[in-house]
Amino acid sequence: MALSPLRLRLLVVSLLTVSFIGALDNTVVSTSLATIAGDLGALQHLGWVIVGYTLASTVTLPIIGKLGDLFGPRAVFLASLVVFVAASFACGLASSMAWLIVARVVQGMSSAGLQLMSQTIVARVTSPRERPRLMAIIGAAFPIAILVGPVLGGLIADTWGWPWIFWINIPIGFAAFALALFAVPHVAPGVKARFDFAGAASLTVALTALVLAVTWIGDPALGSPSVLAFAVSALAFIVFFVVEFRVADPLVPLRVFANRTVAAGVAISAIIGVGLFSITSYLPTYFQMTYGLSATASGLVPIATVFGMLVSNLLTGWLASRTGHYRPFPLIGTALGAGGLFVMSVLPAGLPLWVPMVVMAVVGVGTGAFMSLIVAVVQSAVSDRETGTITSTVNLVRQVGSTVATAVIGGVVGFGVAALLPAGLDASTLTPQLVQGSGGAVQAEVAAIYHDVFSPVFLALAITYGVGIVASVLLPAGRLSAERVAEPEPLAV
Repeated sequence: MALSPLRLRLLVVSLLTVSFIGALDNTVVSTSLATIAGDLGALQHLGWVIVGYTLASTVTLPIIGKLGDLFGPRAVFLASLVVFVAASFACGLASSMAWLIVARVVQGMSSAGLQLMSQTIVARVTSPRERPRLMAIIGAAFPIAILVGPVLGGLIADTWGWPWIFWINIPIGFAAFALALFAVPHVAPGVKARFDFAGAASLTVALTALVLAVTWIGDPALGSPSVLAFAVSALAFIVFFVVEFRVADPLVPLRVFANRTVAAGVAISAIIGVGLFSITSYLPTYFQMTYGLSATASGLVPIATVFGMLVSNLLTGWLASRTGHYRPFPLIGTALGAGGLFVMSVLPAGLPLWVPMVVMAVVGVGTGAFMSLIVAVVQSAVSDRETGTITSTVNLVRQVGSTVATAVIGGVVGFGVAALLPAGLDASTLTPQLVQGSGGAVQAEVAAIYHDVFSPVFLALAITYGVGIVASVLLPAGRLSAERVAEPEPLAV
C-alpha cells in the first residue's frame, strides 16, 4: 500500500507519539512509587505496580500479534489506544493499591498492543528497504522514555500530584487517536482462521509462571512458590509446544524458525534483553557503591549508555534504508557490546567516572546498531499475513530475556554481596548513604566487594553478546528490497 509523503509523515508522527506514551508510562512511574504507595497505604504491594504492568505486557504480546494478523493491525491499534487512555484515567482515580494494580495490568496489556501494532503497521505499508529508517524513528521512543521518564515523572508528581502521571496520557492519547484515524491506513487482515485458544492459554500460563518465578526467586520467603512457579512454567511450555505442532493455524508458527533469517534474528533480538536491558537498572547502585557517587552522578552512566543507543539506532536505520545492507550492523554491534562489557569486567575500581561512561556508551552504540533494525529484517523474511505474529515473537524473546536476566543478576548480586560483607554490615539494610557515612576502610571494603561481585556479571553479559556475534555470522547476507510485495519471499533459508 503506497502512501503519499504527507500521509507517511503523519503516520510516523502518530505512531511515534503513541509508542512514546506507551514506553514512557513505565519509566515515568518509577520516581513516584513511594509517594503513591504512601498515599494508598500499601507499601508492601509497591512492587506489583511495576510487576503487574510488565507481566501483562509480556504475556499478551503473542496474543495481540496474532489478533493483528487476523483482524488487521489498524483495528487492534486503535482499540489498544482507547483501552490505554481509559486505563490511564482509571489509574489516576485509584483509591486503593488493588485498584491501581488492576488498572496497571490493563494498561500493560494495551501498551503491548500499541508497541506491536506500530511496528506491524510500518511493515505492512512500507517496503523492506524503508522499514529500518522508520522503525528506528519509532523505536527511538524507548531510549528517549528512559532518559526523560524519571525526571518528568518527578516533576509532574511534585507539581500536579501523582494522578497526573497517568492523566497526562489522556489529552495526548486523544490527539494521537484523532491523528491515527486519518493517518493509519486500512490494512487487509490475513487469511481468516480459527484463533489458537489452546496455544494462547498454555503460553499465557507458561509466561505468567515464569515471570512470577524469576520475580520471587530473590526473596527467601518465597523460595517454595518460586520453585512451584518454575515447574508450572516448564509444564505449560511443554503443552504449548505440543499444541503448536498440532494445530492448523498456531499462535506462534514454529515452522518459520527453519528460516535462518528468522532464527538468527530472534536470537540477536534476545541478546538486547539479556545483555543490556537487564544490567541498566543495576548500574546506578554499582557506581554508588563502587565509586561512592551520589544518586544523581551515578545516573550519568546509564544515561550515556541509552544516549549511545539512541544515536546508533537512528544512524543505522538510516544507513540500512539507504543501502539495503543489514548484516554488517548486528555484526559490528554485537562485537562492540561484547568488547565493552568485557572491558567493564576488568576495569579497576576508582577510575574517573568518564572512563566507564565511555565504555558503556560504546555498549549502547553497539546495541542500538541492531535494536530496531533486526525487527525490520525478520519481518521481511515472512509473508504479510504473519507480520504481527513474527513481530510479537521478536519482542517477546527480548522482553522475557530482560525479565529473566534482570532477576538472575539481582540474585547474584544480592547473594554475592551478602556472602562477602564483613561482620556488622547487613546486606538487607545496606544503602549508599550508610556506606558513604562510614569510615574510609568500610567504604573501601564495600567498594571492593561490589567490584568483585559485578565483574563476573559483566563478563557473563559479554559472553552473551559473544553468542550474538555467532548469531550475526549465521544471519544470511542480502539486501532489503525497495519493492513492496504482498507476499515477500524470505531473505534466505
